[in-house]
Amino acid sequence: MSKNKKTVILLLVAVVLIAVVPLFALKEAKFGGSDDAGSVMVEEIHGEYEPWFTPVLETALNRELPGEVESLIFCIQTGIGVGIIAFLMGRFVERKKWTDKLGEQAYETLQEK
Repeated sequence: MSKNKKTVILLLVAVVLIAVVPLFALKEAKFGGSDDAGSVMVEEIHGEYEPWFTPVLETALNRELPGEVESLIFCIQTGIGVGIIAFLMGRFVERKKWTDKLGEQAYETLQEK
């Protein structure tokens, strides 16, 4: 097994442990989102809090969005971001392959002369 494969496997195990260990170590903890924590903190500091505006989709639909729709929109946003990052990383890998190949060809042509 190559050194890169060992590193990747070790990092994947570390990521899984980081995600799973808190679930078992903190059994009574409430895992809420940052939006909930922020609004609770604002209410503790200022008492009754009135938001400055309502979300655009809620205004357009004249009702509150269900949690599933919010999750769907978040997943779509995440997918688009991951797609862009993966595309750019692929471009960098291909660029390196092309420059390495061109560099070898240039070296061979210099050797022939």
